[in-house]
Amino acid sequence: MQPVDLALCLAVDVSASVDFSEFGLMVGGLAAAFREPDIAAACAAGPKGGVAVAVLFWSSGAEVAVPWMRIDGEAAAGALAEAIDNAPRLPQPGATALGPGMVAALALLAACPAEALRLVLDVSGDGAHNQGRAPGPVRDVGVNAGVTINGLAVLNEEAGLLAHYEAEVIGGPGAFAMSCADYADFSQAIRRKLLREIRGGALVA
Repeated sequence: MQPVDLALCLAVDVSASVDFSEFGLMVGGLAAAFREPDIAAACAAGPKGGVAVAVLFWSSGAEVAVPWMRIDGEAAAGALAEAIDNAPRLPQPGATALGPGMVAALALLAACPAEALRLVLDVSGDGAHNQGRAPGPVRDVGVNAGVTINGLAVLNEEAGLLAHYEAEVIGGPGAFAMSCADYADFSQAIRRKLLREIRGGALVA
């Protein structure tokens, strides 16, 4: 894969708190975002002309839902959207193992086949960590490896989740956390988040 401006791993919560309808809204919203012309244009706007994107679903385990793809315009972004739409819900619903999910996502980032100017892990979910390795130390490992970790907290289950993400999940240069009220609002929230991540500080006009 040719060098990219950004390697972006999208780590998505598919634990038991995410029901069938919510999963559909979340995955559909993520796919819809990559069908937006401004997202595709942002992917191609940097000096390397593209970004690498992979999607990881996590619960009590983690599975790569969409392997690394280079997004350099509307055709590639549309292909990514199709792959997201068609990704099976694996692993099975279980606990909210946020720390182990982040470990798997960081490993996926480390295995990106393209040289990247920036590394970003995008974590989204609707619950606080409740199984396995704590996310804070995992976050620190990622930050020390040069990864920026951002979060999108869906507040339909836990009103205080944004604070948990701010304290335990996000880190690195320019890291930020956002929230949305529920999965119906996820599509617009993830679109705003992706634009901010893809453009980055150096790419914002």
